[in-house]
Amino acid sequence: MEPRLKVWVEAEDRLVLSDYRVQLLEVIAARGSLAEGAAALGLSYRRAWGKVREIEANLGRKLVESSAGGPGGGSSRLTEEGERLVACYNRFRQALTEYAAQEFERQFGAS
Repeated sequence: MEPRLKVWVEAEDRLVLSDYRVQLLEVIAARGSLAEGAAALGLSYRRAWGKVREIEANLGRKLVESSAGGPGGGSSRLTEEGERLVACYNRFRQALTEYAAQEFERQFGAS
């Protein structure tokens, strides 16, 4: 047995960050493209763009900057604030995971 956590962050009762949302932002950053990030996660471009806009609206901050395409297509990248939030969420998530594992061991012992 091992513990599993479902983590999300809210702002004024609105969901802003979760494992899924952060994964979307990370894939956009890694691929340099919203369209490629969406495809990598099996999402339509419209759904991925809608999620990004929802996160930004709920936070009141711009997290992704996109430039229009040309011959090579457009590109997308995280803003400094987007990079900071992804890094903070990942550190927070890792700390919770480590704490949960320690507490699980303390409560359940070796399984």
